Amino acid sequence: MTRSSQFGLSEAQVGQFIDHGYVVLEGAFSGALARTCRDMLWAEMSLAPDRPEEWKQPVVRLGVMTQRPFVEAANTPRLHKAYDALAGKGRWIAPAGLGTFPIRFPSKQDSGDAGWHVDTSFGTDHADFMQWRINVTSKGRALLMLFLFSDVGPDDAPTRIRVGSHHMIARRLLPRGPEGMTLQELAENGFSETETCDEVLATGGAGTVFLCHPFIVHAAQPHRGTQPRFLAQPPLLPKGGFDPALPPSPVQIAIRRACGLDL
Repeated sequence: MTRSSQFGLSEAQVGQFIDHGYVVLEGAFSGALARTCRDMLWAEMSLAPDRPEEWKQPVVRLGVMTQRPFVEAANTPRLHKAYDALAGKGRWIAPAGLGTFPIRFPSKQDSGDAGWHVDTSFGTDHADFMQWRINVTSKGRALLMLFLFSDVGPDDAPTRIRVGSHHMIARRLLPRGPEGMTLQELAENGFSETETCDEVLATGGAGTVFLCHPFIVHAAQPHRGTQPRFLAQPPLLPKGGFDPALPPSPVQIAIRRACGLDL
């Protein structure tokens, strides 16, 4: 058995994560658990699946859900092994819940939030989220994760992912050192360097999880289907700061390869 397969991912899956910036885990948590969580999200919104006339907004945002079913969904043995494989064994904090939830509804309205971006990870005490920051060692974030709590097809507002874009973001961040860049600075060129990247859609059955590199460029899109899309987009938090004395994790290997140097 290879080292990576001991951690729940094959060498090919780890290689895909390093090269492409994401890996897909189908059935990372059960469909029954997804249904339980979905019922709780409906209740949190004061909406219901059998009252579509009340679905007025293109997106409803919910914060972190800390009830037991959400904690269980985030902490299955398979996911824990995958966290070890990608972020480094013992270098992450077990999620105490899941969120945020951008729940998208079939709508012709513009939700106004479908731009390409990366998720920032520190300096989040600033009132303007465009001033939140990210640096080349991914301070404050071990992974970006997409948890599908409903079946998501191509018409159901799947998140768009630019394959390999994490390499380009790493190279932009490198000269800025520990201070990093704000989201506003990163977005000044509209992420034009990633426009030639192939695009994949975060589709799959309920219980699917996309584990993504923290630097991956991604975007929302309108919902053209018939049933709401339930998705959580939490970070996996690191236990500590970057430690060059530890063997590099696949997250760090991807950054090092992109920059052509050792971090």
